[in-house]
Amino acid sequence: MSGTAAGIEARLPIRTERDLVWVRQHVRQAAAALGFSLVEQTKLVTAASELARNTLVYGGGGEVDASPVSDGHHRGLRLVFSDDGPGIADLEQALSDGYTSGDGLGLGLGGARRLVHDFAIDSTPGAGTTVTVTSWAARPPRPREEF
Repeated sequence: MSGTAAGIEARLPIRTERDLVWVRQHVRQAAAALGFSLVEQTKLVTAASELARNTLVYGGGGEVDASPVSDGHHRGLRLVFSDDGPGIADLEQALSDGYTSGDGLGLGLGGARRLVHDFAIDSTPGAGTTVTVTSWAARPPRPREEF
């Protein structure tokens, strides 16, 4: 896969277990094309897997939009997971360490947040959830802001 936007940019449905496999594969290939190290790829794929599963299981399905980004010095990958499900009633609890309400990877949203550089969530009970994550290739770590 080349590093062009055409090879990286995608909107993928998340409706079945098979779609979870396609999301993981696309994220890995896109991250590799952008120059992510194997460790960086693995972190992003792990976070994407957890978020895609949450979209399917708790949101009733949805989609992920993948797009390349640049800050002028580094290349990155932004993933936007969205669903029209029931939303998250208690975001603070859902983001707390060790919280899982099901049989995902056990990372929960808090674990996924720790695996990426930038994390944002918008959820309204009854109106669905959107989680936006961005990871950067070879970007030095920086302090994280509290949610």
